[in-house]
Amino acid sequence: MYAKCRALGNALKVFDEMPMRDSVSWNSVISGFLSNGEFEFGFKFLKRMVGLGIGQLDQATFTTVLSACDGVDLLRVSKMIHGLVILSGFEGEITVGNALITSYFKCGCSGSGDRVFREMGDKNVVTWTAVISGLVQTGLCEDSLSVFSLMHGGLVEPNSVTYSSVLSACASLQVIQEGKQIHGLVLKQGFHSDFCIESGLMDMYSKCGSMEDALQIFYSADKLDEVSMTIVLTGFAQNGLENEAIQIFTKMMKAGIDIDPNMVSAILGVFGSDTSLAFGQQIHSLVIKKRFGANFFVSNGLINMYSKCGNMEESMKAFSRMPQRNSVSWNSIIAAFARHGDGLKAIKFHVGLVDKGMKFFESMSKFHHINPRMEHYACVIDMLGRAGLLSEAKKFVDNLPVKPGILVWQALLGACAVCGDSELGKYAADQLLLLEPDNPTPYVQLANIYSGEGSWRDRARTIKKMKEVGVSKETGKSWIEIERKVHSFVVCDQMHPQSETIYAVIAELFLQLTDEGYKPDKRFILHYTGQNEIESQLEVTAP
Repeated sequence: MYAKCRALGNALKVFDEMPMRDSVSWNSVISGFLSNGEFEFGFKFLKRMVGLGIGQLDQATFTTVLSACDGVDLLRVSKMIHGLVILSGFEGEITVGNALITSYFKCGCSGSGDRVFREMGDKNVVTWTAVISGLVQTGLCEDSLSVFSLMHGGLVEPNSVTYSSVLSACASLQVIQEGKQIHGLVLKQGFHSDFCIESGLMDMYSKCGSMEDALQIFYSADKLDEVSMTIVLTGFAQNGLENEAIQIFTKMMKAGIDIDPNMVSAILGVFGSDTSLAFGQQIHSLVIKKRFGANFFVSNGLINMYSKCGNMEESMKAFSRMPQRNSVSWNSIIAAFARHGDGLKAIKFHVGLVDKGMKFFESMSKFHHINPRMEHYACVIDMLGRAGLLSEAKKFVDNLPVKPGILVWQALLGACAVCGDSELGKYAADQLLLLEPDNPTPYVQLANIYSGEGSWRDRARTIKKMKEVGVSKETGKSWIEIERKVHSFVVCDQMHPQSETIYAVIAELFLQLTDEGYKPDKRFILHYTGQNEIESQLEVTAP
């Protein structure tokens, strides 16, 4: 009682005054310290208990201590407890085995967790769920689905936690067919109305690009919580449905639903070049009113929102106001400067952080026993490229312990675009096209690299090849907001109701610009032509 009330001094006094103590007494005081974050005292009492003889230890002792071992820095403790479990003869107890599996996975040692699982004789639903969720948490989603398949073919029935874990695996892998099969099992077992299952299904469908299915679950739910609302908002943003996300969020506000930082972060994520700055400012007012400014996700979202809406000054203010900043904060402000053409300032922010970034990356496996995934490798390459260290980025790719994936080649190609290296850029583009032949990004980025070098024939060949294989680039768009209404334009746009007036004004401005000595930048003509044709094309299309 005292321990649960965080009155540890009183709990210890009661313990010290007991004339006789049994294993429950020791377990209670150990649990009290560990559950309140006092690990040093908790393990000190465990050591004293072991000193009385391992006969004092029971199942509750092991499960209590193992439940506190949930970080990489406590892996050695988990292994020590595992040794005591074997010495005490409790390795056959299901509850102890389950606690070992959970602890090993939380400590980042999936191999040991899997080994305990395979060596266990009897397994219950908690055992299977522990290893499935553990594999998902450590990024081994394909393995988790394989284990679930074995479980489904056996005698143990999955529970709601099991289904939530496998749905999370399907969402991470973006495998909608497997997700639909899990959905069918959920309906069959009657778990579909469970809050966690509903949220998991919405998350899976939205990450797999099927917002229609996600919304069907959203609207049919008996009750909605903050998690499900955040998932839907994030899903709209990830699938390019910004207007729908804004409409949903507005309805939530009007309905008086309590808005939390995660929901604000999700709606800030939908902002793009054609989203209203005025609406973004309203969201910022809500952030101030609810005092969400200290939240990393919200502040980072404000940085991105303002920069994407064209207000670099407010973006910088949002960054400078943050009491603390994480890597996303730095990436956001760097991207903001790059987005607004201030590449030198972006590089200035990055260069000083390269060494620090590499130390963080190296510490993952060295100190925290976390195996880097493809996205971690891509982040390092992107970091090196933005800092102008292209040769280091290439060397990093060559020395990868695994075969480079799509994210790695995209990052290297992006680095080549930053540094203007067409030779390495072509190599990265070719590798990326082998993995994603229908992706327009390699063609577009390589063509832009050639433009920057003035290699018009190479650029023309790239664009021609892109057309031959039937790959098209998403049309670039410009925008301006006037009186809370966003006006969007594409090249040679004739759709705007005031297009004739707009072109007339641009033509007049262009004449004034040329009178002042302005010369159009010829590097980014979309196809190679002769010099005379370029000049004539500029004269025709510039307005």
